[in-house]
Amino acid sequence: MQDLTSGPLVRHLLKTTGFMLVTMVVQTLYYLVDLYWVGRLGPQAVAAVGVSGNLMFVVLAVSQMLAVGATALVSHATGRKDRDHALLVFNQAQVLSVLAGFVFLILGMALRGPYARAMSADPETARLATAYMNWFVPAGALQFVMVAMSAAMRGTGNFKPGMIVQTSTVIINMVMAPILIFGWFTHRPMGVSGAALATFIAVLVGSVWMTTFFRAKGAYLTFVPADWKPRLDLWSRMLSIGLPAGAEFGLMAAYLAIVYVISRPFGAAAQAGFGIGMRILQAGFMPVVALGFAVGPVAGQNFGARKPDRVRETFRTAVVLAGGAMVLFAIVCHIAPAAMVRVFSSDPHVIAVGEEYLRIVSWNFVASGVIFVSSSMFQALGNTIPSMVSSFVRILLVAIPSILMSRMVGFELRWIWYLSVAAVAIQMILSLLLLRREFAIKLGPAEALQPVPTGEPA
Repeated sequence: MQDLTSGPLVRHLLKTTGFMLVTMVVQTLYYLVDLYWVGRLGPQAVAAVGVSGNLMFVVLAVSQMLAVGATALVSHATGRKDRDHALLVFNQAQVLSVLAGFVFLILGMALRGPYARAMSADPETARLATAYMNWFVPAGALQFVMVAMSAAMRGTGNFKPGMIVQTSTVIINMVMAPILIFGWFTHRPMGVSGAALATFIAVLVGSVWMTTFFRAKGAYLTFVPADWKPRLDLWSRMLSIGLPAGAEFGLMAAYLAIVYVISRPFGAAAQAGFGIGMRILQAGFMPVVALGFAVGPVAGQNFGARKPDRVRETFRTAVVLAGGAMVLFAIVCHIAPAAMVRVFSSDPHVIAVGEEYLRIVSWNFVASGVIFVSSSMFQALGNTIPSMVSSFVRILLVAIPSILMSRMVGFELRWIWYLSVAAVAIQMILSLLLLRREFAIKLGPAEALQPVPTGEPA
């Protein structure tokens, strides 16, 4: 356990962000290397992986319902030095994550075929997407347990185990992907299915490995079978915090589904260009995502310790760091978008779509950075509903006009990208207004914050 309630906040943020960033840089390399190998199979394979990858936002949506609630409650308990409650939250989060993973596995395997056919531009893309999901869905189910363990550990300020495990599993994935895709050594090329199988094996190794950190002597969080009996009151508390945060990823999945459906008439190449652009965005956003993972525990522990000034300062510092990182990424996307897309595909149509997408949406990168930090602050304060509201407004501003415009003569995909830029700007303004209100409600003078009884939510 690391105490984040004293000492320089900048040091805490940079240190914890550093741990997360190492993990995410390696994970980014995996995304890009995986996309590079799949890109050798053609535009339809890239489109199929992109269509299937939309399910990752479903995994993120559900897993974040658990992770955000677990991180918030564990960080609050850690901040007020209540280890017993931290242990209870951790063990209940594991029970809930196993249940959620099992439900996702059953539904995902049952619906993968209809989903692929509904999203894909042609039958071959649908076939490849279904083949990919044969292993991708089980891998997603395993993610729930690993995410819940990592989230609880972040709440204690300990980022190192998650960094070690996730970095190692990503490396395993990177090594195995081309072997299984092209049949190196095995002489049995699996195509896109090989990429998904590599992911499944890596996640399985990581999930088993992660459990060892909670069995180590002196571990702050450990498995306590007596705490495994379902506590519906605690599940409700975790989900009340995590549900809005998870809904944000669910809304993103809905947005991507709309884009893929609208882009179907433009062909697999257009879907591939959008998919590559999204992967590049995910890679470029990793520093800010890592910062967001750091902001939650730092602000959460200080909120639990009733130190409002440090909570506010955490936000201000994080916004400056996020804004600087996003300015740099926006410049790169303005200068060399085609060069980045060309790494993953040589198809002119794919490159044109990806280049246009990156160049346009790069105008909202700074706003996106502020939104990431604001979302993490809501998580730290234990109220993620405002963050969900702002995300819902953004998706609403994009989804409805996009559907209407897609029926117009001369419709082009770029119209959606410009609409997205405007919607993100509005979301940033709304997020800041809602966060200001939340600060006024929960961050009064330190002496006005009454101690929270053991076992009660902060």
